Amino acid sequence: MITGRWALRRHGLRQGPEPDDVHLLVPERREVTSAGFALVERTTRLPTAITRGGLPVAPAYRAVLDAARRIRDFDTVQGMLAEAVQRNRCTPEQLDRELRRGSQRGSAIPRRALQALLAGAESVAEADAWEIWKLAGLPLAEWNVRIFDENGRFVAKPDAWCDEVAFAWEIDSRAWHSEWDDFSDTLARNNRYTMAGITVLQTLPSRLRTEPEKVIAELRAAYAAAKRRPRPPVTRLP
Repeated sequence: MITGRWALRRHGLRQGPEPDDVHLLVPERREVTSAGFALVERTTRLPTAITRGGLPVAPAYRAVLDAARRIRDFDTVQGMLAEAVQRNRCTPEQLDRELRRGSQRGSAIPRRALQALLAGAESVAEADAWEIWKLAGLPLAEWNVRIFDENGRFVAKPDAWCDEVAFAWEIDSRAWHSEWDDFSDTLARNNRYTMAGITVLQTLPSRLRTEPEKVIAELRAAYAAAKRRPRPPVTRLP
């Protein structure tokens, strides 16, 4: 079966370098070696193939890790794993299980990249935010949980949520949205935060890398402001 980057394309995933060699998985007992454009990997852990476009391919969790083990750039690997999870091709738990059971060769970068996804992050920007939150030294945050007001009405699904003080952190893609629908949705969400008494901080994803110290200072200040006021009667669900 096909695995690696060509298999990811068959799963509809586009993150990562363009495919080159065709990475093939074959049973350990087969005495087959790589030749030409075919990279043959003999394995005792052959997964059940999935047919995509008439071709047998490895499940997404195996394909993305087989590709990631051969890439040395952390951002690229994190982007590939995040896309597979965000587009529901696999779960962080499946990736973690495969990493633990599979070969440890080349697993250090994927293992590090997976940590934020296991914590609940769903994108590269959220993974960057997860790292920043840790550096800020604040209480543990939950990621992508649903928040409801005291009457049971849905408020929002913040990127990060600190339940003890009802503090939400949103990683918004643009300061001002170019499309009215996007802007109006964000405005409505922020109004719901205000009406529910929730403290919210909005941050551009680019600042997570260009201004991490300023973002950390803003996080700490927003958390302190949330802690000073009485906690509103809001609840959260995973």
